[in-house]
Amino acid sequence: MTYYASKIFWLAAQPLSLALLLLVLGLLAGLLKWNRLRTAASGLAAAVLFVTLFTTTGSVLLQALEDRIARAELPAGGPGCIIMLGGGVEAEVIAARGGFEMNQAGDRFTETLRLAREFPAARILVSGGDGSFSGSYEGDAAVAARFFEAFGVSADRLIRETESRTTFENVENTKTLLAENGLERCLLVTSAFHMPRSVGLFRKLGLDVLPWPTDFRTTGRAGLALDFTQPSTNSQLTTTALREWTGLLLYYVAGRTHALFPQ
Repeated sequence: MTYYASKIFWLAAQPLSLALLLLVLGLLAGLLKWNRLRTAASGLAAAVLFVTLFTTTGSVLLQALEDRIARAELPAGGPGCIIMLGGGVEAEVIAARGGFEMNQAGDRFTETLRLAREFPAARILVSGGDGSFSGSYEGDAAVAARFFEAFGVSADRLIRETESRTTFENVENTKTLLAENGLERCLLVTSAFHMPRSVGLFRKLGLDVLPWPTDFRTTGRAGLALDFTQPSTNSQLTTTALREWTGLLLYYVAGRTHALFPQ
């Protein structure tokens, strides 16, 4: 129930959806002659759209997340395992067309593959089930079995966690598998903006992982400014950043992390 509630909440709370809801509220207020509410709702909708589409706010917010946790030093002898958190595949497209169709977070797969080749003794734990509403698609862990084998990584190195739908479930289920397989000195591979929340969850459950961020979306040099050149990209960055910051806040309030902004 919590999973579906969070999905519905974010569907309404993301910037473009919020702007639409405010515009609808303004229209209804206008029909009812509530002029002050109409003006306030319409003005707020315009402000949300302007900040989302025509400023670098998203880049700045996302950059702060990406810069929070740097890559760890590799342990002597290499890592004992490589943990990859899911979120890198287009499950619906794969279901219709086959193959290995990646989204923006596909770097999680390619970086894990590179590490797997560099450290052939390391086990690979892929955590990610079907996070869709329908629950009828393959998750990252299922796709990973074919992906890594296609690139020459032996199937007996792979541990698949196929049930998780959220980051919290990723970490909780991964903890069980690590204990069952006696694995330690594990690199954690996920998107750089997602690393603070992920590390915070692992620490709360008493697991010490070595962060290995990938999938950077910003240059690291972004400053707050107007930007009329790429409104669609600005919107994507703002949406991703606000979703992650919201996740950090909610997990901290729920007691799932020790700190609001883990480092």
